[in-house]
Amino acid sequence: MRHANETADTASWWLIVAMAGACLIACRGLGFRIDAARAIVPAAAIGLLWAGAVLGRTRGRPRLAAGATAFLLMTSFTIIGVVLSYALAARAGPLWDGRLAAADVRLGFEWPAVFDALDGHPVALWVGGVAYHSLTVQMIVCIVVLSAVGRFDALRIAVAAAIVGGFATILISGAMPAMGNVFDPAGYRRLWPSVAWMERAMIVGLRDGSWRTLDLTQLMGIVTFPSFHATLPIILARAQRDVPVWRIVAPVWAGVTIVATPVFGGHYGVDVLAGIAIAPPAIVAGAYIVRVRAAAQRPIFGDAVTPITGPAAGLRLAGRGRRRTATGSGVGDDVV
Repeated sequence: MRHANETADTASWWLIVAMAGACLIACRGLGFRIDAARAIVPAAAIGLLWAGAVLGRTRGRPRLAAGATAFLLMTSFTIIGVVLSYALAARAGPLWDGRLAAADVRLGFEWPAVFDALDGHPVALWVGGVAYHSLTVQMIVCIVVLSAVGRFDALRIAVAAAIVGGFATILISGAMPAMGNVFDPAGYRRLWPSVAWMERAMIVGLRDGSWRTLDLTQLMGIVTFPSFHATLPIILARAQRDVPVWRIVAPVWAGVTIVATPVFGGHYGVDVLAGIAIAPPAIVAGAYIVRVRAAAQRPIFGDAVTPITGPAAGLRLAGRGRRRTATGSGVGDDVV
């Protein structure tokens, strides 16, 4: 029988299946086509990650299995999620930019003044820009760190929470579409073009039907409200809260990323606040579905269906103690 923690990934895979189903429904009739030549690279990457996960399980290398599985889940989530966001944008109704901008004004966000101030501080621009564009790196670091130190439960919860939060974000964005807090970088000396500025033509093309070719090597996040750049860093930082060094580095990295998101992502302030609000319930949901799934796979009477009594019981317990000492399993995380 497989260990319960190995089967806990099944919950995240069901979330991926649900996203794929929603994506197929949303894409129906839109005329999207995949650039087959450019699909080779992501397909090869998925194949290698799958092979790594299988190899880790069959060769008794739990860290490899956990890391490869986490990368496989997040890669699948990214591809399916971005395509789903494209389809929802293509079907979306009137843009919400006016209402989102008005909400920012009511909350006291004065973006022209912020842009003018940042334009005169190149160091702050570089720090914020690098942090904002490092979200993928943050995810990679989190997976590598947690799998390396054997924090498998924390890793699985983080992945499940990221998928839950991302799925919710994409669905909300379909109901509240927006171009983003767009500003023309030509009016500034140092300010970087935001992602929203660079994606204007794509969003217009999705909405008017002129953009229908999917390049799976150049998938771009087009969601404005809520901001996943505010959700995911919180999830990743919390997952590393018990890891030395990273318990400090990860929250600081996440904080700079979130602060930089309105400027470099072209987000409204309310986008970021909504993204922050999504993180806690996503973490709770991720922990619930992972632990419920793991518990569902755990036999009622432990490892054996029939209790063992007599001298054999002592041998069984002694052997189990030696195995636990050898693996160095921690509370809530297993490395067997």
